[in-house]
Amino acid sequence: MRIRPGSALKTVSAALGALLALFLSGPGASGLGPGAQAPELEGKTWLNGPPLRLADLRGKVVLLDMWTFG
Repeated sequence: MRIRPGSALKTVSAALGALLALFLSGPGASGLGPGAQAPELEGKTWLNGPPLRLADLRGKVVLLDMWTFG
C-alpha cells in the first residue's frame, strides 16, 4: 500500500478541523456551553452517604459513573 504525500496532511487537517468545530460550537443538548457552571446535582437516592452539593466537591476529583440498560 502506498501513501500519497498530500493525503496524510489532508486527513490530519480534516481531523483538526472537526475537533475545532466541536470545541467552538455552541451549547450542547444540556444547554450548557464550555466554561458554564454545572447545574446542581439532583438525586433522591445516594448509595454511599448523604446527598452532596457541588460546593462540597469543589477542588476534589469526582468520578461520575452513568449507565443505562438498552
